[in-house]
Amino acid sequence: MARQLRIEYPGAFYHIISRGNQKQAIFLQDQDRRHFLAYLAEANKKFGAVIHTYCLMENHYHLMLETPQGNLSKIMHFINTSYAIYFNKRQARVGHLFQGRFKAILIDADVYAKELSSYIHLNPLRAGIVDDPGRFPWSSCREFIGLREIPPWLNTSFISAYFGREINAAQKGYRNYLSSAAGREDAGQIKKMELSLILGGEEFIDHIKRTFLNGKQEDRELPLLRKLKKTPSLATIRGEVEKVLGCNSKYSRNAAIFISHQNADYPLKQIGDFFGLSESGIVQVCRRMKDVLSWNEPLQRTVAEIESALFPNP
Repeated sequence: MARQLRIEYPGAFYHIISRGNQKQAIFLQDQDRRHFLAYLAEANKKFGAVIHTYCLMENHYHLMLETPQGNLSKIMHFINTSYAIYFNKRQARVGHLFQGRFKAILIDADVYAKELSSYIHLNPLRAGIVDDPGRFPWSSCREFIGLREIPPWLNTSFISAYFGREINAAQKGYRNYLSSAAGREDAGQIKKMELSLILGGEEFIDHIKRTFLNGKQEDRELPLLRKLKKTPSLATIRGEVEKVLGCNSKYSRNAAIFISHQNADYPLKQIGDFFGLSESGIVQVCRRMKDVLSWNEPLQRTVAEIESALFPNP
């Protein structure tokens, strides 16, 4: 089986996803979750792992993890192996607990930290477990909104700083941000958050390729290198759309927004800032375009051709 590409360096941020083998539950009782959190605390102490956000679902978990020492593999081997040994012993079972290797998505934290944090904390809401992410006891959401004391191994300050200097303002701002994110997240954006290899803009990806991937071969063990292509800038996307549809077409701007949101990994805020719209405005434009494309076949073909030109298949 091909292994996932790992890029490790000091100060890297990752979105970590680890699932139960054959979708089986990895947490059966609250005691299991408490043990897992204890291993996160130990990873923080032993390996310097910085845990920014977490969410423990029944058959998988999410982390936003920073590695000041560039030792992702050691951290994750310790966490998953320690927990698997505990779980198997407690349940008197043998065999693999986790589904293959964990998934680690490298992220440009300066751009994506807020969005990824909300994505992780909204998992229980999207799964229909709770109607308010603050009601779910097994994520770090409660610490961010002031409902639970922050343990020493959890770092909330990096993300909270985006929402205010004072703790009360930051907690209120984060709660409002979650409410807004819950109303605007769609399936396409959720899929991108989990299927990406790297979450970052063109400059970030170019830096990673030059620094860490120069000279690597696209062999059978690193197939995802073929997917690590340069993402066209928003200006390039808009220019390509205007070249095909014309600057004055009533669909030109909305098509550019739709293509940017559906195909690239740019955050909604970045797309909104470029096109002069709010994040919710971007989502509304995309929904309207989906509706238009459902009945306007000539436009649907044209948009598909533009997408193929901008985002060719590897």
